[in-house]
Amino acid sequence: MERMRASRELRETTTRRESSRGKISEREAASLRRRASGGGLYPKLQQFPDGAGGRGCRGGAPVVAPSTVVASAGTPGTCLLVSPRRAERTPHHNTCVIFPTQKPFCAAGHPLTRRRQGRPLCSQAEVAGTTVDDDEACELVSGSDLVIGEGDDSVSAYLLKAVKNNNGTGILLLSDVFGFEDSATRDFAYRVACNGYNVLVPDLFRGNPWKQSPPFDDDLFARWLAGQAPARVSSDIDACTRWLVDEFKAAGVSRKLGVVGFCYGGGRLVEALARDAEGCFSAGVCFYGSRMDASLGDRIAAPVLFVCGDGDPLCPVETVRELGRRARGARAAVYAGRGHGFAHRPQSVEDDADAEDAFNAMRGWLHDHLLA
Repeated sequence: MERMRASRELRETTTRRESSRGKISEREAASLRRRASGGGLYPKLQQFPDGAGGRGCRGGAPVVAPSTVVASAGTPGTCLLVSPRRAERTPHHNTCVIFPTQKPFCAAGHPLTRRRQGRPLCSQAEVAGTTVDDDEACELVSGSDLVIGEGDDSVSAYLLKAVKNNNGTGILLLSDVFGFEDSATRDFAYRVACNGYNVLVPDLFRGNPWKQSPPFDDDLFARWLAGQAPARVSSDIDACTRWLVDEFKAAGVSRKLGVVGFCYGGGRLVEALARDAEGCFSAGVCFYGSRMDASLGDRIAAPVLFVCGDGDPLCPVETVRELGRRARGARAAVYAGRGHGFAHRPQSVEDDADAEDAFNAMRGWLHDHLLA
């Protein structure tokens, strides 16, 4: 929970610090901002002078635009996730602000430093052995708004690019019912981009996401959902897929594409992979997909990691396991005691710990199928 709040504060704050080895001038910072906001997937970017902002940086970050996230890979104890407002209160106040990339980066004494014992984190977690070198995490992420297509067929989207250590791979991220502008979705997309990916997050609801606060109204939700025509949503997803493919071709990059989906987006992920006759996607990660059709598993060629909790009525474990059996190369990771949304909307310390575990499982899965 604190991690998510910190990441939101990070995106809203322009960080100015002096590096232990040098200082970024205003002119260099302006150049960095211009380069980071350049068009296409792969803008050129100069290295930070004297290693400022470099991997494992302990001396702060360059001046960057508010839409840019500075991150660094490292090891727990060396790097600490902390918001700028809390920096003066932490003993590691000169540590670079980061997003976790392989292990939870928690302050000493934080509840997450004492992992629960006595039960496995999840069942059928065949991906547990996958590991990714921390050196593969990027250090600068830029974001930009896009409009894909024209006229009535246009789709709004948000593109996050790993700028300095871009691994040349694209991820299409399909949101839950709260839409592509929701803070939890944006936070998760930033974390994925921090691992070197180009992440495209489309507006699946054409500016009309689900907005109601509790208590939940079944009838109102049913009416809202009926307004999201399945054919239109599928067409928008296909348009975004083609855009990613075309961008990679134009850039002369032959890397693979992946797709990640949550809740509503997870269900649409299954459908998108089932109709992916051209093999645009080489891997998928489905987090507690809703309204999933298990019979579509026979038509899915890309390997998919299905993540869910056994306490989630919107994503029955039986459906997940059936998809895992039908889809070629699929795996299921079922987390004991977890409910809907735990991986990107954790509500407790227990949720947060399993959310980290699920993120790392996804990270390893994407690495193994897209980069290895």
